[in-house]
Amino acid sequence: MNQELILSKSVFFVTCPKGVEYLLADELNTFGLDTVRHAPAGVWVEGPLESGYRACLWSRLANRVILHIDEVGATSGDELYDGVVHMDWQQHIPVQGSFRVTFLGQNDAIRNTQYGAQRVKDGIVDRFQANGGPRPSVDAKNPDVTVSARLNRGRLALGIDLSGHSLHMRGYRTDKGIAPLKENLAAALLIRAGWPEIAAAGDFVDPMCGSGTLVIEAAMMALDMAPGRKQERFGFEHWPGHQPDLWLSLRQEAERRAHEGKQGRIPRLAGFDQDSRVIEAAWKNIQRAGLEGVVHIETCPVDALQLEAEWSEQGLVLTNPPYGERLSERKELGALYRALGNTVKRTVPGWRLGVFTGVPEFGKSIGLRSYKQYRLFNGKLPAQLLLFQVDEVSAMTPREPNVPGEVTPRIASEERAAMLRNRLKKNMRTIGQWARKQGIGCYRLYDADMPEFALAIDVYEGRVHVQEYAAPKSVDERSARERLAEALAVIPEALDIERENMVCKQRQRQTGTNQYEKQAASGEFFKVHEYGCVLKVNLKDYLDTGLFLDHRPVRHWIQQHAVNKRFLNLFCYTGAATVHAAVGGASRSLSLDMSKTYVSWAEDNLALNRADPKKHRVEQADCLAWLAERPSADQRFDLIFMDPPTFSNSARMAGVLDIQKDHPRLVRQAMARLSSDGLLIFSNNFRRFRLDEALESEFEVVEVTRDTLDRDFQRNPRIHRCWHIRHKA
Repeated sequence: MNQELILSKSVFFVTCPKGVEYLLADELNTFGLDTVRHAPAGVWVEGPLESGYRACLWSRLANRVILHIDEVGATSGDELYDGVVHMDWQQHIPVQGSFRVTFLGQNDAIRNTQYGAQRVKDGIVDRFQANGGPRPSVDAKNPDVTVSARLNRGRLALGIDLSGHSLHMRGYRTDKGIAPLKENLAAALLIRAGWPEIAAAGDFVDPMCGSGTLVIEAAMMALDMAPGRKQERFGFEHWPGHQPDLWLSLRQEAERRAHEGKQGRIPRLAGFDQDSRVIEAAWKNIQRAGLEGVVHIETCPVDALQLEAEWSEQGLVLTNPPYGERLSERKELGALYRALGNTVKRTVPGWRLGVFTGVPEFGKSIGLRSYKQYRLFNGKLPAQLLLFQVDEVSAMTPREPNVPGEVTPRIASEERAAMLRNRLKKNMRTIGQWARKQGIGCYRLYDADMPEFALAIDVYEGRVHVQEYAAPKSVDERSARERLAEALAVIPEALDIERENMVCKQRQRQTGTNQYEKQAASGEFFKVHEYGCVLKVNLKDYLDTGLFLDHRPVRHWIQQHAVNKRFLNLFCYTGAATVHAAVGGASRSLSLDMSKTYVSWAEDNLALNRADPKKHRVEQADCLAWLAERPSADQRFDLIFMDPPTFSNSARMAGVLDIQKDHPRLVRQAMARLSSDGLLIFSNNFRRFRLDEALESEFEVVEVTRDTLDRDFQRNPRIHRCWHIRHKA
């Protein structure tokens, strides 16, 4: 058996990340394995056992190497069992040893993997007992042998997992950054970007390196270091067919090549990141990989990156920027990608740039034309590797993704324009006069009052903010742009303002997370006033201005009832509600948001109102994770405001937030921090939201939505819903 395995060809199924199959096949061919066929997220190959061992040790792309031993029918659980029980398992599982079964796939008869795995286990155990031998034990965590069972179209492929663990885990990375890139996917990106060829004479930089995976993998390739070299154990070491001498020779070869790799030319390899915490994690990973003195890592933002003159004239910049899964993060992506483009053009002309991104539309912001795009997956997330040549020939004007061209104010239909003009003037006489009498300087003047002009028009103390709603599918894009052009011509005249005091944001018909992105980087903040509070707003740079006008009555109520109260603001945005609480006399406050931009903005708002920063704290935090923790002694509040987003799946969060599904848990967790006679104000803007009835039986719940809508939002009463929630007496 053993000698036959050495000399004869075996069949292996080698798995990999989705989209990497053809790269893996090429790599396996270099190990002496011939391609049999490709499969989704894997390749079938054949060759000697030595080549299978070599794949375990040297594959930079594989997840698992499975030695195929047989295939049985599996149209039913009984047929599966019958095929398994007639196999000679003593060739593959040691007597007195332990094993586990991993099972993938299902059909009409075998509907879940747990059932399928159990039938395979039963067949193996019963075969041992039928032979009169001892029953092997099942060890789910640390088995001697792992049996792989893969069900497809009524056939079950059975094999021995030679790797024993996913080969992407090299052993050097126990400290991870936010949304870490798996090691074998990083290797695939390097190969696609041409690093193996560039490394002979060029250098490598990752300007957003996170925990350092890309730069470490680049170093291991350049120095000919086997990715499995640091692994202490593989899945074949207790397999009866294992050849220890063969394996030892391969390990010795890997050590020799790693030593020789450091004797030749070593490229300069560096990683940079603005987050000092992930840089610290990256240093530890580099040390575990044995790459001290080879890889340099330091804290540095993209736009400040500088390289000394001794760097090579050719090289590769490869990076995996943030995807901006949260809307507030996506607003900043345009500026980040522009900064990346400016930096590479300034520091490494003549190099190649690779950007792996889940938002490939932002490649337009880099200011270079991509000459190649590869479709891959980061986990389950579709992504692309964009390749650029950093030279003048590839240069283009950076532009934001999905932002339409400038709309020139122009009246195509005087009759239609007159309708809008008259409506705006009428609203100024009614809503505008009401706002002035109330001392309100920021209000909604027009909210899609007429179907021909699907706009929201807000006044900010003499300036006007215009947002275009998505036109219905019945209105073609040309007609929508024509009507927007008319509105832009009419609004300044009807409201008697200078055109430069009007900002217009256009909304595109999009899917998924693509909504408004950051509009500009003007930095044009100005102050507005609301019931004695001073607030900082920005009409140009973000989707929202920094002030949710529809929550004005809620903020005013908080201000009137905050005296001597301990106030908590969850998902605080720019902290406007906290400002009202502080001005209203709150004894202390805590405001939490995950966005650095909003945390800084909230701090500025509190400073504008001379709030004591020792009493009124703002912290960057994942509210889901914070609420899930056991409350500490100082986390007791008399007044809590919670206005969560409808949905969020940011990589920075502990989980995914779906407000309809998750609100009962969030409310209960917030109530655990509320004093016995305190009040939770819970609000959200999901139009189809329904409050969980169980909450009404646990707490005193009163919907106050109608009282939280001022006159300027009564045309749109579904803009938010709001409840007062108290503990029952």
